[in-house]
Parts: sequence; structure tokens; C-alpha cells
Amino acid sequence: MRLRFLLRPGWLALTAAVLVFAGVCFAVLAPWQFGRHAERSADNDAITRSMSAEPVPVLEVAEPTEWRTMTATGTYLTDDELVARLRSVHGEPAFEILTPFRLADGSVVLVDRGFVRPEQGEVPSYAEPPAGEVTVTARYRLDERDAQNRNAPPGQVYAVGSREVAEETGLSIRPGYLALTEGSPGVLSALPLPELETGPFLSYALQWITFGAMALLAWLYFTWREIRPGGALATPRTNPNRPRRQSVAQQIAEEEARERATSP
Repeated sequence: MRLRFLLRPGWLALTAAVLVFAGVCFAVLAPWQFGRHAERSADNDAITRSMSAEPVPVLEVAEPTEWRTMTATGTYLTDDELVARLRSVHGEPAFEILTPFRLADGSVVLVDRGFVRPEQGEVPSYAEPPAGEVTVTARYRLDERDAQNRNAPPGQVYAVGSREVAEETGLSIRPGYLALTEGSPGVLSALPLPELETGPFLSYALQWITFGAMALLAWLYFTWREIRPGGALATPRTNPNRPRRQSVAQQIAEEEARERATSP
């Protein structure tokens, strides 16, 4: 019976491996990449909505969303200004200038005035923020944390966050910080907006589906090939027309015999 080869241990092991691989592709790897694509798309949509919304005063928002455009009126606390070191903007080294900003109600918010490029590895000279009361426009950002808890030089920090600046200055600072937009009073070089790309996750998901389908199709093809007369797994007993497989020693002996017969 031609289908008897399906019960052979080797074929059963191959079938199990193919089914497991295809199942993992369809049920685990592809959904995982689809999920990452959906998360990235949702994040991009939220960022787009936040950036396109009309600016609102920071004191009127209880729980701001990241990248929301906001306005703040108050004064810069230049004596408590710090520098964030080891930053990268457009793939090049940079320092970010962090200045606490006292609002009209007396609370303090951290303002990221933008970045400056290092000169011989050091912080260059840069313009001070304006004195007196000003109104700035900025985008709200969530606090960063230095996971390594590194000790920065005096006047510098490794992460842009209200907690780091509060620890260095002793001020009570509202959570999050405001990254100034171009044209705001006190801005240096405004930080660029994020690139809203969904990434390669969708293509990865489709690739895993393709791999799983290819494995199943390959298994079906080889099964069909074996069902036909003369399959690779057929034995001389089940297929008398198929030549017997020779050992390596037999092949070498026949080759030597042919050479002796053709030699003068």
C-alpha cells in the first residue's frame, strides 16, 4: 500500500516537525509581529493627534499626554539650569539645556530649551534665556531615567527628567518636562519631532506566515511525490523497477574496473 510510508518513524518525525514549525509561525510569531505593528501604529496615531491639537495652558491640563502642545507662562530659573550630557540629535553628539521654569501659581516645570553641539567635547557657550515673565510653547514629554544611576559631573545629568533635576537643584518640579518648539522665548536649537514610522513588523509577520505556508506546501509536495510510483522511500521489494542503491565501496570498485578495462 503506497500510503504505508506515512507511518514510518522518520516520516512521522518529519511531519511532526513541519506541523510544529508551521503552528509556531501561524499562532505565535506572526501574531507577535502583528501586535507590535498595531502598537506602533497606535503610538503614532496618538503622537499625531497630540501634536496637531491646539496648544493648551499647562496649568489647565491635569494629566497631559505625551507630545501634547502646551503653553506656559512664567520665569526661567537660570541659577538652577543643568546640562544633559551624552545626548544624540540627528545621529550626532549633543548637549541638551534644562532650565526650571516657575509658573504663575508658584509651581515649577522643567523646560528643555533644546540642544547645542559640543566643542572639543565640552559644553559650548550658549544664549541665556530671557529674564522676566515670558510665555513659551512646548511639547510635553515623559520623564527619562538613568537606568545605570551614573554620577554626572557638577551641573550635568545623564537623563532628561524632572526627578533628576529636582535631586540636583532641591526644587519641587512637576512630573514630565516641556520641550520648547522653534520660536519660543529661550529656545536654542529645538529638538526634532519623532519619525512616525511603523517599522518592519508588518513585513516580518507576513514573512512568518509565508515560512509556515512554505513548510506545509513542501510537506504536501514530498508526500505527493512519495505516493507516486518510484518515490525516494520506495524499496526494491515495493518497487521492483527501481534500481538498488549501491554502497560507496561498490561504486569505487565499479569505477576501478571501468578504468582497467579502458586502460591499454
